Amino acid sequence: MEHPDNRVRKVVILGGGTAGWMTAAYLGKALQGTVDITVLEAPSIPRIGVGEATVPNLQKVFFEFLGLSEEEWMQECNASFKMGIRFINWRTNGRGEASPRELPNGREDHFYHTFGLLPEHDGVPLSHYWHHRLHHGRTDEPFEYACFPEPAVMDANKSPRRLDGTPSTRYAWHFDAQLVADFLRRFATGKQGVRHVEDEMTLVCTDDRGFVEALQTKSSGRIEGDLFVDCSGFRGLLINQAMQEPFLDMSDHLLCDSAVATAIAHDDETHGVEPYTSAIAMPSGWTWKIPMLGRFGTGYVYSSRHASQDEATEEFCRMWNLDPETQPLNHIKFRVGRNRRAWVKNVVGIGLSSCFLEPLESTGIYFITAALYQLAKHFPDRSFNEALTDSFNREIETMFDDTRDFIQTHFYFAPREDTPFWKANKDLALPDDIRAKISCYRAGLPVNQPTTDDGTYYGNFDAEFRNFWTNGSYYCMFAGLGLLPDAPLPALSHRPSSLEGAEPLFAEVKNKERHLLETLPSTYDYLRQLHGH
Repeated sequence: MEHPDNRVRKVVILGGGTAGWMTAAYLGKALQGTVDITVLEAPSIPRIGVGEATVPNLQKVFFEFLGLSEEEWMQECNASFKMGIRFINWRTNGRGEASPRELPNGREDHFYHTFGLLPEHDGVPLSHYWHHRLHHGRTDEPFEYACFPEPAVMDANKSPRRLDGTPSTRYAWHFDAQLVADFLRRFATGKQGVRHVEDEMTLVCTDDRGFVEALQTKSSGRIEGDLFVDCSGFRGLLINQAMQEPFLDMSDHLLCDSAVATAIAHDDETHGVEPYTSAIAMPSGWTWKIPMLGRFGTGYVYSSRHASQDEATEEFCRMWNLDPETQPLNHIKFRVGRNRRAWVKNVVGIGLSSCFLEPLESTGIYFITAALYQLAKHFPDRSFNEALTDSFNREIETMFDDTRDFIQTHFYFAPREDTPFWKANKDLALPDDIRAKISCYRAGLPVNQPTTDDGTYYGNFDAEFRNFWTNGSYYCMFAGLGLLPDAPLPALSHRPSSLEGAEPLFAEVKNKERHLLETLPSTYDYLRQLHGH
């Protein structure tokens, strides 16, 4: 008996941009040319390139999956490096200032969330040995500087790659998102046969089950499909409007809902190029700084309940010495939260149409990549088995909620209480899951198991997806904000040989730090070579 061919034959992606063209390119590869893919994209509106920051898995799980080398796409997208995030002035009161203020101990008010891997000894992360040393007065060095070589390398604006292209440590990237979208559009249409229709959608055509059959356009007629991917941004034209899937607002966890952004020219030769993203605390939120060759993208993410657009614009422009009357500025209003379900019937939301968190930990591209991996893994036939959609939705929900909780802790545990915004963050409730992690941390236990180069972070995307925020991540943030465990891990007091055996690891960190500082080129010199100027 022959079974009917029930395969999905046509995928229609509504919306271009980074999400739309990442989706087209990824599915084009994952489905091995067996499906016709169409991107319906409204004529583009010119935007200010304010920069996009990423996380380290992007090359392994996306660009290498497409068969693209790092050099190939970086050269097309004015890309630079990101070895971590520098948090500035999250512990001290004051106005928005780009430079760190002074802490009571005389140190600068800055700390790093580094991408370096946290070493361990006898099955215990080095963070716990550091806290044991701190508790007993044997060190006063900040956690990330004691346990990772990368902070000093970032301070010196060194490149994570040598001039011959050899990586020296783990890193992510900064780039112009519009240039990435243009690059992937050329790749998908030129090498994968993706159809690109520039037109406006006028009508969503559905069948008697409520499934989408086709999208009617203004000039190009009717575009039929079996599976529709909504990359239409915050409007959610398919997932929210046509499918009427509710968006779950999460402003009771995160207060920021607006941003003002721009790009600023930079004298790289004089000042160097910083190989990290900056997150600078402001009176009603925080400002990002994303360096690229010749300029940096920046934006003030703020709570409209605590600052008006004019007030935020004035604070932002004062920090960078900009004239708000002449400086091109993007004003952005965003929704914080996720759809109740990311996949409904034959419509899948990817990117901003699915979920959004302020980019404090550079999760935007990560959310897209993780959702694409899960979509390919759960790819349906035309019966749209609910077990597949339900599993996909659980994965997206877990990914988003865990990340939301982690970001909320940044504001909740920041010592600042000098403005209504910072005070209000202390009054928000923390979800049970993150409270359990904090209890483990306070008791001296690992929050999550650390990742490894050849396992979780790069190779096993399922595991990386479920455990993105590592023990090292929580320690970087909590220790950086001044929150320490109540006491060292009790078991260590019964393991003197382990305490002694961990000491060479601290020395090894310093030796690697010195070696990297002595041998790495500056980020500026590497980028000049890479980009040919």
